[in-house]
Amino acid sequence: MTEIDQDRVLIFDTTLRDGEQSPGATMTHEEKLEIAEMLDDMGVDIIEAGFPIASEGDFRAVSEIAKRSKNARICGLARANPADIDRAWDAVKHARHSRIHTFIGTSPLHRAIPNLTQDEMAERIHETVTHARNLCDNVQWSPMDATRTEWDYLRRVVEIAIKAGATTINIPDTVGYTAPVESADLIRRLIAEVPGGDEVVFATHCHNDLGMATANALAAVEGGARQIECTINGLGERAGNTALEEVVMALKVRNDILPWNTAVDTRKIMAISRRVATVSGFPVQFNKAIVGKNAFAHESGIHQDGMLKNAETFEIMRPEDVGLMSSNLVMGKHSGRAALRDKLHQLGFEVGDNQLKDVFVRFKELADRKKEVYDEDIIALMHAGEESENDRLKLRHLRVVCGTDSPQSAELTLEIDGEEKQITATGDGPVDASFNAVKMLHPHNAHLQLYQVHAVTEGTDAQATVSVRMEEHGVIATGQSADTDTVVASVKAYIHALNRLLVRRGKMGEGADAKEISYKDVS
Repeated sequence: MTEIDQDRVLIFDTTLRDGEQSPGATMTHEEKLEIAEMLDDMGVDIIEAGFPIASEGDFRAVSEIAKRSKNARICGLARANPADIDRAWDAVKHARHSRIHTFIGTSPLHRAIPNLTQDEMAERIHETVTHARNLCDNVQWSPMDATRTEWDYLRRVVEIAIKAGATTINIPDTVGYTAPVESADLIRRLIAEVPGGDEVVFATHCHNDLGMATANALAAVEGGARQIECTINGLGERAGNTALEEVVMALKVRNDILPWNTAVDTRKIMAISRRVATVSGFPVQFNKAIVGKNAFAHESGIHQDGMLKNAETFEIMRPEDVGLMSSNLVMGKHSGRAALRDKLHQLGFEVGDNQLKDVFVRFKELADRKKEVYDEDIIALMHAGEESENDRLKLRHLRVVCGTDSPQSAELTLEIDGEEKQITATGDGPVDASFNAVKMLHPHNAHLQLYQVHAVTEGTDAQATVSVRMEEHGVIATGQSADTDTVVASVKAYIHALNRLLVRRGKMGEGADAKEISYKDVS
């Protein structure tokens, strides 16, 4: 077995698997490929690309990510049965470096679900890990809800998995129950007391239910874990997972007391954080560590005075370290294509000539409406859901009437399958009226799960970024758009989500993007 590098912590990103389990965070096939490419490019060691047996869409995404991977090891998740493991292997086997990750719930509560005795579960672990190792030379095994599993039984099943050929043992805090001192001690004891424990990589997978995911993950590293499982922005079900940006920057900034290194290029953190927030429909809270809008903002007079004299007075890391530009160059209607291309490059966007031409037109339109165009405006412009030639629904005209005295109404013209249709509708406010007009022109049963509006920058001429999440018969789609007119941005986002639902509805016969089995209770 390869000697474990004790100075190195492997970063295992599960944004595309555990992160996507957040209700409403489902990504399209193309978005998954894009995020995987960004993760690979930033230096993530292992990408858990999905749960291949969950659906045909998940299988296709994992398989395509495996084929396209350049450096990262591509991992597929599998429950403790041969069919899951075979499906995972079929999806990841084309990767340059592949991994099968199989798991089973070992705590008393989780053992009760399949109604297995301790001995029966131990036998299943031996059989399934052996089966996985016969297919792939890199196998990860997880005892789900490990932190609530009896110590003697946890030690027993970890030993079984190691003897069966597991090369990585992941210890999940599935419900965010543990605390840092316990997290470190658990890993330390397993390495010391389980035969072969010092010859495999121990990993930590923490949830944030009590707000301690990052602390628990770093404590596990101190206890001897050499792999951290995490997600971009801490995305994940309930309170989320350990945030990749937090553990990576903690190891970088406090390397004096956390003397371990990662291979992550931290300068790429902001770009992928913004992209994941956009495609998932989960905005980053303003005061979120590392990637929040206020993470490098200073309003207090004392803080501002200190920053002007010496930035290190109130900043423990440089904005540039996580991919933020030190200067926010304002652009306007007189800026040319070359300046826009250079600005996009600084912001992490590489565009071809045709895409630049399209973006430049939209940039000029925005610059005509805004006196000053900031970095955030350009990022919103790039990430906004724009019309595609294949969209069945397209906004052509919108006029709203609102106020305290007159009824709120919306006059809407949509192009539906190439034919323009017009209607006027009323509602409880201009946005409600506009959404009612869309539904009258395009009847549907989709339920609006989420409607969020965020100002991109300050000022009354700021762009509004709108996120919409729609659910129809168990299929979820998100839509985003940005505009200086909040109502227009809202309608564009609503239509964007409906177009994505129409695409998924057309693919349901193939099983694409459909959740055919439950993701519940997965590490």
